[in-house]
Amino acid sequence: MRKDIITAKQAAAMIGNGATVATDGFIGAAFAEELAVAVEERFLETGEPNNLTILYGAGQGDTKTRGLNHFGHEGLVSRVIGGHWSLVPMIQKLAFENKIEAYNLPQGVISSLFRDIAAKKPATITHIGLGTFVDPRIEGGKLNDVTTKDIVEIIEIHGDEYLLYPTFPVDVALIRGTTADTNGNVSMEKEAVRAEMLSVAQAARNSGGKVIVQVEKVVEVGMIDPKDVVVPGIFVDAIVVASDPKYHMQTFGVQYNAAYCSNEPANVAPQAQDSIERRIVCKRAAQEMEPDVIINLGIGMPEGVAKVAPSGSYTITVESGPIGGVPAGGLDFGCSANPEAIIDQPYQFDFYQGGGLDIAFLGLAQTDMHGNVNVSKFGPKIAGCGGFIDITQTAKKVVYCGTFTAKGLKIECADGKLNIVNEGAIVKFVSDVEQITFSGGHAMKQNQPVLYITERAVFELTSGGMVLIEIAPGVDLSKDVLANMDFEPMISGNLKLMDSGLFI
Repeated sequence: MRKDIITAKQAAAMIGNGATVATDGFIGAAFAEELAVAVEERFLETGEPNNLTILYGAGQGDTKTRGLNHFGHEGLVSRVIGGHWSLVPMIQKLAFENKIEAYNLPQGVISSLFRDIAAKKPATITHIGLGTFVDPRIEGGKLNDVTTKDIVEIIEIHGDEYLLYPTFPVDVALIRGTTADTNGNVSMEKEAVRAEMLSVAQAARNSGGKVIVQVEKVVEVGMIDPKDVVVPGIFVDAIVVASDPKYHMQTFGVQYNAAYCSNEPANVAPQAQDSIERRIVCKRAAQEMEPDVIINLGIGMPEGVAKVAPSGSYTITVESGPIGGVPAGGLDFGCSANPEAIIDQPYQFDFYQGGGLDIAFLGLAQTDMHGNVNVSKFGPKIAGCGGFIDITQTAKKVVYCGTFTAKGLKIECADGKLNIVNEGAIVKFVSDVEQITFSGGHAMKQNQPVLYITERAVFELTSGGMVLIEIAPGVDLSKDVLANMDFEPMISGNLKLMDSGLFI
């Protein structure tokens, strides 16, 4: 059945007031930018649609005005349920000012939720989120004072606790592909990720909602290989052909890089030289890798682990779906150059949540005496958890990587020793974290090995709390370590010096 090919403006008019709208993409990869622009323009011109609920998994934005920032107007949205918030400051502002109801749930849980909505299951039931700020006994994923309704519940099955995330209908799905045929079959040959396109489309379709897809071009039926169809036309209601390449970039960082979706030679921009502290931390973290491990690297400092680990000793996966290859950073994060495979994001999270990762390297923003880690909220800044909870609660081993203090830290190395030239002004090892994104207590119940690696000290989480197990040669234990912590850790009776080779 031939589908309507319409303008983005006509597509925006298909969204009714009070609708629940699901969007998809990863930062800018596979995000339907032209559709988002059209919704914003219609609202600013007419005041409609209004009071929307926005549901999304991965962060979709550029920290400025693109992506879901187009929805960041008072009245346009009334409720947002999202996995990652740091890329959408305009929506953050609405949440901070109590102008919308705002929830933050684990990205992988939302990926599963789309499939469970499609299957008309009553809820997504999972262990992901127990003991974190998503747990209803703590914050329930609620981000401000006007958000009062609980959308997460505690249940017990066969004596074990689980979190129940109720499903609800999706009225409109805004998705994206590369090519659509006139029957609405969609392929994604130039997209860097497949994200949750199929799951989101099925969720809206089986909710009785509308599915609108943005593509680069339309071809006749039969011109797309059936094996290349990601979203079948039976789920699609309307097609919008992007009117301007700037609204259909492969990522928010690059118009198109063939290496992100093929085996063509990678076109990777030169990377800035790593700082001294990053080199130290990443080299020490890489020592935790066993041969042939499957890993996940968080954004920021952990990205450097791949640079120093032995070549061929690991396979890197990214939560957005790439397996193998070299992960990209910045606005291209979520993509990998020359991946061996790209799978749908929900299936990647199935693998993660089932314990498929041998080791995960994540950033260390703030930790406390209980081994809890916060990467999701700092004062008025709502970063969100993204896939952090899904990954850290289930990897066989977790290694947190970061500097010991922040803001102004300056160090130097000589003769295999570390010297603190200027101490950072911000203490990162605090008595209690501002928000629990990783629960040390839950990790200990699962007998999960957890390390916290900095440029001057290495800590291990035990059932009794944080234990200092290594210290850098050249630093003073009392002055350089203990004096810059808000709590006193246990100190191993076999306190070791970190490898002097890290400080050359």
